[in-house]
Amino acid sequence: MRLLVDFLFRFGWGLAAALVCTPAALVPAGFFRVNLLVVLGLASVAAFLARAEALGAAWMLAATAAVVAWIGSVLWFGERVRGGMIACGLTAALLAGASVLVQPTPLAAATALLSGLVVGLTVHAMLLGHWYLNAPGMRVDALRRMIDVAMIAWGVQLAAATAEVAWPVGGGASGAAAVAGSAATALLALRWLAGLVGLPVLLVMSRKTLDIPNTQSATGILYVACLAAILGELTAQLLRAA
Repeated sequence: MRLLVDFLFRFGWGLAAALVCTPAALVPAGFFRVNLLVVLGLASVAAFLARAEALGAAWMLAATAAVVAWIGSVLWFGERVRGGMIACGLTAALLAGASVLVQPTPLAAATALLSGLVVGLTVHAMLLGHWYLNAPGMRVDALRRMIDVAMIAWGVQLAAATAEVAWPVGGGASGAAAVAGSAATALLALRWLAGLVGLPVLLVMSRKTLDIPNTQSATGILYVACLAAILGELTAQLLRAA
């Protein structure tokens, strides 16, 4: 249960942070409103589970984030761009704080925040691709930008994962592989193949598809990219928990 709470904190933080990176001048207010409601759902479930697990102040931060996300959705409904963006930022900060609180070390906290960004930005790009069905006149530049930001987050994570393999820290993914044997080695391989090798290939494919441009095909590729990102990060969590 604790792993699920941790993932929800990460996912919610990453999705809210992705909204902050989204150009409001290119994307309709309705997109922000709907996705803040998604963050509201993630934060609410995370707060409930964290309270049940007695995770201290983390559940209070998540509950507060849910309230702020709801206020932000109301602001975006009224097309209050500045207030809506502030609500997105506050929601992201609260969920980031909750994620940090449930981590055992500062290094684990930094890893969790980076993990949340990779998942949140990838899922956000997929959801943005869907929004072109509601707003076909929206500029493709918005989706290109979000895919580029997701690629940057992946690049930072790849550097961190490579450093972890080169200089393993106790409890890290590579250390778990050495201790647990073949099972952990298989999980480690899946983590790299899905989250660190497969994900960038899919992101580049979707980016190239936008050059046609074909937003529906790009969104379909981003669906698979979301699965790769989520699978990779969940596998990494399992390895660290080992």
